[in-house]
Amino acid sequence: MEIQLQELIDQIKNDGVAAAEAEAKSIVDAAKSEADRLIADAQAQADKILANAKLENERMVKSGEDAIKQAGRNLLISFRESVARELKAIVGENVNALYSSEALAQLLINVVECWSNRPDAEEIAVILNSDDLNALENTLLAALKDRMLTGVTLKANDNFDGGFRIAVNDGGAYYDYSAEAVVDMLSNYLSPKVAELLKEAE
Repeated sequence: MEIQLQELIDQIKNDGVAAAEAEAKSIVDAAKSEADRLIADAQAQADKILANAKLENERMVKSGEDAIKQAGRNLLISFRESVARELKAIVGENVNALYSSEALAQLLINVVECWSNRPDAEEIAVILNSDDLNALENTLLAALKDRMLTGVTLKANDNFDGGFRIAVNDGGAYYDYSAEAVVDMLSNYLSPKVAELLKEAE
């Protein structure tokens, strides 16, 4: 009886230990599984944060590069416009100096003589603003006396500041040598030349 009781006690003890060990193993396995899941989630979250940070960094770098390129383009455009303005101002000063000097009379005489030698120009009108016409009329009339008899006339027109215009065949064609037109023409001609010089200087 005593032996059976001891066996029963041993059996209960063994069953309890086995149950406790099974429970402990189950708890450990569950804890390990949860830990693995948490680690995997944390790793996925870390990978996502890293990928987003990389994308944001690339976006910021590209944005910075684009801003630098745009600033460079803006600076170049501003510089070219500044050079074009300076060039136009310099050309304007020289054209105005020429047109306000005695050289204008000689220039007009040469132009009229060239035009009057053309067979398609039967009537030539030299158009000046009133101030220039008053200042140069006597000189031009004396120099072009013979030409005036063959269809060359002098006219006043105050729609432009300096220089002159040539009207051929009773206004059938106009050639604009006003200060503004000559400055524009010379500036347009010189701008590509200056651009080439700037390119060579790079």
